[in-house]
Amino acid sequence: MRSYFIYSALLFVICGISTGCWNAGAGTKRASREDGPSTVYGINKAEKNPAKTDEVNSVPKTSTSTGFVANLPKGFVEPNDDAGKLLLKEYGSVFIARGGATPPKTVVFRDGGDVAAFQSSLKTSVEKIGDFSLELQASAMESLVKAVSDAHSAGLEIKPRDKDSAKRTYEETIGLWSSRVEPALKHWVTEGKITPEQAERIRSLSPFEQVPEVLRLESQGIFFAKDLSKSIIYSVAPPGASQHLSMLAFDCAEFENPKVREILAKHGWFQTVVSDLPHFTFLGVSEADLSGLGLRKTVSSGRPFWIPDL
Repeated sequence: MRSYFIYSALLFVICGISTGCWNAGAGTKRASREDGPSTVYGINKAEKNPAKTDEVNSVPKTSTSTGFVANLPKGFVEPNDDAGKLLLKEYGSVFIARGGATPPKTVVFRDGGDVAAFQSSLKTSVEKIGDFSLELQASAMESLVKAVSDAHSAGLEIKPRDKDSAKRTYEETIGLWSSRVEPALKHWVTEGKITPEQAERIRSLSPFEQVPEVLRLESQGIFFAKDLSKSIIYSVAPPGASQHLSMLAFDCAEFENPKVREILAKHGWFQTVVSDLPHFTFLGVSEADLSGLGLRKTVSSGRPFWIPDL
């Protein structure tokens, strides 16, 4: 559907994933909005804990600048590696969130410690919606509760798809990632496309390190999505990249209902990940403001998605 997945994966091979772009110790200089130290995956190596640096959401709610990059949070580490660029295109709409939301400063969290530190720095709220107690950033939850109330007044429901429809931990995202990677490794070994030694080496890597290896194999037609016919990114977000870690995402059971989508949009919740239909992102502004913040509307499956205009 969007060929840049495979194209970006091919770029990994060209630049030398194993020892080049992805290697945090390679010494390649990366770009940031503040000319900071080198970055991989959009992570500033000088920041052990990106949640403990300058105020994340210090960009004014409205900006006189237009364009996606101009509206990223102050101190955001803009990735210059191919993986980071790919993930910014895929999941980056969350980084322009307003309305009291605090987006992260990096495209991906490196590990569970970074996720826990970021989440603990936020003002959050817990509410029971449908059958589940969910936790989100406070402003996002306030808007979601209002949307649920509006839907109820219209004779409709807005409910979560499951217990993990809002906040997730890093460990939960690893579980989802592994649920695709492990069966695919076994399948491709059986098919003779990779050796048992190659599969075991990938298993031995950290989740962060597995991502470029998986994308490199996908560039050769060895896919890791659940049905083994397309990129894994169509199935799950790579570890550390999920918007659910930012506590600004909600998976809605009634995502097929256009009236439900309209109510959510009225309260600042929009679809932003084309490959994930139930997924909504809290952006905290009206639809009329999204273009000015650097997002572009694209229509897929008969509905609008707001993605970074990159």
